[in-house]
Amino acid sequence: MSPTFLFFFFFFLSSFLNSVLSDPRATQAALICANTTASTSSQRATFIANYLAAMDAVTPLVSRKRFAAVVNGTVYAFGECMKDLSQRDCNLCFAQCKSQILRCFPFQKATLAGRLFYDGCYLRYDDHDFFNQSSSIEDRTVCGPTDFAGNSRVFRDNVAELVRNLSVEAPRRDGFFVGSVTRGNVSVHGLAQCWEFVTGSACEYCLAGSVKKLGSCVPKEEGRLLNAGCYLRYSTKKFYDNSTSDDSGQGNSGNRPLAIILAVTSAGFALLLTLAAVAFFLRKGLLKKRREEKRLGALLDTVNKSKLNYSYEVLEKATNYFHDSNKLGQGGSGSVYKGVLPDGKTVAIKRLFFNTRQWVDHFFTEVNLISGICHKNLVELLGCSITGPESLLVYEYVPNQSLLDNLFGGKKNAPQLSWELRYKIILGTAEGLAYLHEESNLRIIHRDIKLSNILLDEDYAPKIADFGLARLFPEDKTHISTAIAGTLGYMAPEYIVRGKLSEKADIYSFGVLVIEIICGRKNNSFTQTSYSVLQMVWNLYGTGKLSDAVDPGLEGNFNSEEASRLLQIGLVCVQASAELRPSMSSVVKMLTESHEIPQPTQPPFINSASTEIGRGVLSRSKEYKSQPDSNTQSSGNNTTESWIGPR
Repeated sequence: MSPTFLFFFFFFLSSFLNSVLSDPRATQAALICANTTASTSSQRATFIANYLAAMDAVTPLVSRKRFAAVVNGTVYAFGECMKDLSQRDCNLCFAQCKSQILRCFPFQKATLAGRLFYDGCYLRYDDHDFFNQSSSIEDRTVCGPTDFAGNSRVFRDNVAELVRNLSVEAPRRDGFFVGSVTRGNVSVHGLAQCWEFVTGSACEYCLAGSVKKLGSCVPKEEGRLLNAGCYLRYSTKKFYDNSTSDDSGQGNSGNRPLAIILAVTSAGFALLLTLAAVAFFLRKGLLKKRREEKRLGALLDTVNKSKLNYSYEVLEKATNYFHDSNKLGQGGSGSVYKGVLPDGKTVAIKRLFFNTRQWVDHFFTEVNLISGICHKNLVELLGCSITGPESLLVYEYVPNQSLLDNLFGGKKNAPQLSWELRYKIILGTAEGLAYLHEESNLRIIHRDIKLSNILLDEDYAPKIADFGLARLFPEDKTHISTAIAGTLGYMAPEYIVRGKLSEKADIYSFGVLVIEIICGRKNNSFTQTSYSVLQMVWNLYGTGKLSDAVDPGLEGNFNSEEASRLLQIGLVCVQASAELRPSMSSVVKMLTESHEIPQPTQPPFINSASTEIGRGVLSRSKEYKSQPDSNTQSSGNNTTESWIGPR
């Protein structure tokens, strides 16, 4: 029986139960489901298993003590019945409550918290300890649908007096009190109860605001206060039961056997549904693991038959056992260490993070794809270790760190990059990308071109690094569709909006990089006037003053005509329409020959309401270097701007 069938059958049965259960207190007051969900299939499977075990433990405790507080793994669960109910009515109410809270648990998606208030019982589960909580932001007041038809003033006064009495007396009487107020031929009945883990002053605090909150329900005939630590209800009808004998209770007792059968059946199907879901996710995780093992097995054969294989012990010793003094940096996929091999060669060694789902893809891409390419402007992958306790990648050592470090102070005592070096870096990066896109045997898209992934060697020649997100591009395809990955601020609009990936996504990132290098300012940074660097350069292009955008730290030591030409190339690369962006080979010709540069169209993510240049923008542009923005690699600040250009 499939989980999908069980899911829909169960909810059909649950809706049927609502109409036949005889107990009038098995009526839903509110269902509150959290917005947080399990993010991975393994987390879902673990949470579902813990949830199932917790719910199994709650039921017998409620049957024996009328309340239960259970912790199982990361799941905290609590259930309690109203103290005026008979044990039989308590069991009936809780059985239905337990089945209905699964509405917070949709198929293939584990919601990490939910609470269900019935007029006769209460059930809550969460992924954190809430047992000492008397209030929360999810607390609410629920008013009935019908207005009181009599004297509204007397009714209001009676409700206020009743609620005040209940909120005062309940904390004094073991957290529970029922009563009524009759005046002017108007009767109002009420019940207040604090949950078992809320006692004394906490109970008083939970009920303290009930007078004002429930007063807002008047002239409705009934109202409910639903807090994390307490429950209070008033009504024109006497809904509570003063007797707790097993034979007493409200409603038609002739239907009780049917109610019990349906409640037990419902609980059984809930159990079956949960077990099926757990089995589904476990099987899915197992199949994924087998695919990864098969993939790594094929990779291991390739590595063992090549010169790529390094001993884990050799690499461990080369880094002095990954000592912090040898740490060069850390990215989203792992930490990089400087190491010296037994032959004296200095290398960079990356330790991949195993707690990310993408590590197998990252490792496979780096070794199987990038090891086959070689270019002076690409960081060379020298080898790997795949048989030790963790997977390691070995690269050539690039001494002058990244372009980000050199431009924005990450490298201590870094000299100012001269105009000649900036031009050299832009040209070398363009040549490296042209090789990836058009000249190598494989057509490769890097997907994460940015300042921190351009390393500088001893001569400040650029080396494109970190190919963990790279994708092999089929020769017969104009684009591929894939999950979004990369760094905000550098990602092309068609890739962000539609997941449409082509080499034009790298060209967009390159254009952003060019503008950042020339302006000495990051694209994900804004001035007080909210001008992004792309917007500033576009505005200056419109006035014929592109050279005003050049990094003031150069103090005028640059060729103005050459700077304007480079910035225009950057604008051509960041056009909103992918079709209008040039190929990387064309960009190389623009940089090295007197190749005509097309007139650019407006870049994306520019606020059209701010296209005019004020005098203040030009004057402040000379302060960017002296007051650099914070180093934020993927803050996504530019996502707040409005879209301009074709989608």
